[in-house]
Amino acid sequence: MTDLRSGRFAFTSALIALLVAGCGEGSAPSTGSPTPTPSGMLDPSTIQKYAAPLIVPAAMPRTAVIPADDGTEADYYEIAVRQFKQQILPPSLPKTTVWSYGSVAAPGTVAEGGSFNYPAFTIEAKYQQAVRVKWVNGLVDANGRFLPHLLPVDQTLHWANPPGQCDHMHSSTSGRDCEGVSHEAYAGPVPMVVHLHGSEDPQESDGYPEAWYLPAANNIPSGYYTTGSRYASFQASSAVGPLWGPGFAVFQYPNKQPATTLWYHDHSLGMTRENVYAGPAGFYLIRGGPDDLPSGTLPGPAPSLGNPPGTKYYEIPMVIQDRSFNNDGSLFYPNNRAFFEGLKPPQLQIPFKPDAAIGGESDVPPIWNPEFFGNTIVVNGRTWPFLDVEQRRYRFRFLNACNARFLILKNDADLPFWQIGSDGGFLPAPVMFTQLLMGPAERADVIVDFSNVPVGTHLKLLNVGPDEPFGGGAPHEDFDGANPATTGQVVQFRVGPRSGTDMSTPPAELALPAFTPLGPATHTRGVSVNELESSTVFVKKDKDGDIVLDPHGEPFAPVAAVLGTVNPDGSGNPLFWEDSVTEIPALGATEIWEMRNFTEDAHPIHIHEVQFQVVDREGMKTHDIRGPEPGETGFKDTVIAYPDEITRIKARFDVPGLTVWHCHILEHEDNDMMRPYCIGSCPP
Repeated sequence: MTDLRSGRFAFTSALIALLVAGCGEGSAPSTGSPTPTPSGMLDPSTIQKYAAPLIVPAAMPRTAVIPADDGTEADYYEIAVRQFKQQILPPSLPKTTVWSYGSVAAPGTVAEGGSFNYPAFTIEAKYQQAVRVKWVNGLVDANGRFLPHLLPVDQTLHWANPPGQCDHMHSSTSGRDCEGVSHEAYAGPVPMVVHLHGSEDPQESDGYPEAWYLPAANNIPSGYYTTGSRYASFQASSAVGPLWGPGFAVFQYPNKQPATTLWYHDHSLGMTRENVYAGPAGFYLIRGGPDDLPSGTLPGPAPSLGNPPGTKYYEIPMVIQDRSFNNDGSLFYPNNRAFFEGLKPPQLQIPFKPDAAIGGESDVPPIWNPEFFGNTIVVNGRTWPFLDVEQRRYRFRFLNACNARFLILKNDADLPFWQIGSDGGFLPAPVMFTQLLMGPAERADVIVDFSNVPVGTHLKLLNVGPDEPFGGGAPHEDFDGANPATTGQVVQFRVGPRSGTDMSTPPAELALPAFTPLGPATHTRGVSVNELESSTVFVKKDKDGDIVLDPHGEPFAPVAAVLGTVNPDGSGNPLFWEDSVTEIPALGATEIWEMRNFTEDAHPIHIHEVQFQVVDREGMKTHDIRGPEPGETGFKDTVIAYPDEITRIKARFDVPGLTVWHCHILEHEDNDMMRPYCIGSCPP
């Protein structure tokens, strides 16, 4: 398997190099797939960089302040996801159709004076003050008819399956949330359910992948399920369930955790990769409380409700993503498995997963790609923007919201990053870096000091992470860094003179809030990270180095990525989404999870409903142990599990109910690297 897998990555690297370098006018990627659009893929090298300013997402408009159940007040929002066009590429190029969230009370895009924007506006929350959100699936047109997906959805995965057309060997008992049988990309109404990433909320408000719901469109096909298999039961058990209705759900967030950087995005089963790629994501910041009082002053202000136009911001959230585009401005996402391999017929003609035409002869999904790496970098909804900064300190809330790309950020002037916080809040003390590694879904709260940079200087925030799956190591030593002409650049800082006085404290002098570690664990459990190869399709390399079908060859891989438990002999026991729950921590228990990674990739593992501490990592072969990285010494909800290592985390499980843990490489999560788990006990 090793040689063939190395060959797979050789193909993948060659393909990504082509895509990142760019394709010519009217050309398609060299994969044998159909041209993405009649005009082909947009060459990233032709996109002008630093042609438009960075957009700083505003605070989401609040609908009302309402009485909460405990007699206090709650901030109430009505937020919909809708389809619209936005200028993501430079103004000389076409607009892009995207999806994102906005306030129902402030319709229209930002350009039209509304609140709908990609990425979504930031929800500003207060410690211990509840936030209640009516999340509306508004993916309908002006006539109330459903809008089809912008991107190709593979129906043969275990997914949120409104038609209910299932491969019953692997289906749920409800006839929905199951493996489909059609090889065609899904063209029906789109399921949605919002997850607030990093939050500790009632199970009904967690955005469980089987609690999805369709828009309340007037043309839902007869026989379609309009909700997922968990929607009704969660509605019945939710304290705000009576407020739910067709096309929406109401979630309530207590905000009892320390001040921190969270984010919200779609979490529908088996199609999160396409839904998030289409745009729906935004920051959710919790402020205040005893853990938001550093000894010193942080750079600010940040966008908040009521700020007058023209307010200067020195705390700025940055959503960093990779995307690819077609020449007409539309988003490109692969519509066939051959894309990932970089192969074209007749080099590889493989049968795909079962439908009536092939009688169930294959276990290879026809559309799903194991990972996807876009050939442009998009920051706050614009390709390669610039930001005017002053000679002063800035606080940046970085979020890696890429589907699969690991980022390693640095700048071309070697200005240090002072990291003060991570996923779950402040670190015990500021940490200085010149390079900042971020896996998908990780956040970093960082201060950068431009005080001594000469006026007129243009600095670049760079990315030296790989243009391919990440397995650890150092750029230019263990792997090639991103293409310096395209995905190796992120944003440009243009330094101007300081206005007023910088009242913020130098980061080295900040005393961050006291950090209280978790107590001793009462239980240790082993879990595994696994990759599956085909049991039906076998291939080999021919004399030209191409991969061809051969019944005596090695199994085609991967066909899925899965989590699981650990066998008594220390090997992995892969389990699928539909297998019985194996992780059921007692309510209030503190546990250590030992994650054994049996794959050749690093995986960002996210556990819902908890903030955990990274304990250490141990080589599975060498047994060398190293402690957490300096930026991992606070609380986290996403951790990088490296190949051939045991990654240990410690968590206290305080929120009862049914939830999930998964890899946050979204292509992995969707097939099938996500598992349900229960805290206390599993609901019926």
